[in-house]
Amino acid sequence: MDNILERFFRYVSVDTQSDPKADRVPSTDGQLNLARGLFKELTELGFEEVTLNEKGCVMATLPSNVNWPVPVIGFIAHLDTSPDASGKGVKPQVVENYRGGDVVLGTSGEVLSPARFPMLNKLIGHTLITTDGTTLLGSDDKAGITEIITAMLRLREQNRPHGSIRFAFTPDEEIGKGAQHFDVETFAAQWAYTVDGGGVGELEAENFNAASANIKIYGNNVHPGSAKDVMVNAMTLATRIHQKLPAEETPERTEGYQGFYHLISLNGTVEQAEMNYIIRDFDRDSFAARKARIQEIAREVQAGLPSDCRIEVTLKDSYFNMRDEVAKFPHVVEIARQSMVDVGVEPEMCPIRGGTDGAQLSFRGLPCPNLFTGGYNFHGKHEFVTLQGMEKAVAVIVRIAESTAERAR
Repeated sequence: MDNILERFFRYVSVDTQSDPKADRVPSTDGQLNLARGLFKELTELGFEEVTLNEKGCVMATLPSNVNWPVPVIGFIAHLDTSPDASGKGVKPQVVENYRGGDVVLGTSGEVLSPARFPMLNKLIGHTLITTDGTTLLGSDDKAGITEIITAMLRLREQNRPHGSIRFAFTPDEEIGKGAQHFDVETFAAQWAYTVDGGGVGELEAENFNAASANIKIYGNNVHPGSAKDVMVNAMTLATRIHQKLPAEETPERTEGYQGFYHLISLNGTVEQAEMNYIIRDFDRDSFAARKARIQEIAREVQAGLPSDCRIEVTLKDSYFNMRDEVAKFPHVVEIARQSMVDVGVEPEMCPIRGGTDGAQLSFRGLPCPNLFTGGYNFHGKHEFVTLQGMEKAVAVIVRIAESTAERAR
């Protein structure tokens, strides 16, 4: 019942990759399959108020076991895995007592190497769970699901003092759509924590402001032998747009609080091309400036084109930095920070270079900072998680529940 790896392997065996092009939530059937499985499992485990709605959101309650009033708190993880890499047929590898050096990922030819991923040097002696090099692992965020359920079971079985705890598993976090359908009123927690972070100790209460930019370019194609002053190559215009953006402001060249432009797709012909960017920045003014720069560049490149050739830019905000919203409730972060200390984890307050469901939920009245899962290299074939990190995440969740009850007494 409390075998953390058995539970994790069961969840990652379900393909829940989300689809950003879908016009429904959940965007893929696999997410609903996992949600139904979790609904059945939580019901059989005897949790209360277990629900599954039509959007694939699972909610449940671990009722209070103390006789004094305690604030209702929540824990949230997401069902889907990233569209960036396949989540079908995941074959986890277990490397016990990692001794350093390269880890060969199945027969894929891929290697998990400390030369490329130096965090491995800090994990000597740990048990690593890796991919086989052909898919992502899915610890983002099935490790979070595993850790929350395991923590709820341990709280109950060990009779640790706690108030009423709500927990939920949401769809389509990776494409920013699931939280829009999260019923904050029904969840009925005073605050919550997403369990969706990376390495042990990460505690995050701020995140990127995020937007997407779709750029459609309409050119004009004629025979290249008679193209002078007539052809307008849409792909050439696309390269001009990209070259006008600062080369040092991309994901692979930024860190910490530095924002970026990220070209995620480019398709086209001479006649028509399409570019898709994601835009990220922690500062709201800089975020607005980045969006304005994309539009300005499009106008610059379009200047002088024939009237039947044009560039269309569509900008869409995805989520905003939750920093100011969470700061209104400093005790929420302090309980998490002290809970980490209490279980021997050194807290590392850091910004999320991405987003979580908690970012959207914080703006809807549910302050929701983010806790670590013990995973690394999310969204790709080099993803891995450590057993020790997962156990530490469980311990932190348990301690947060205990500490909340103790503070209320």
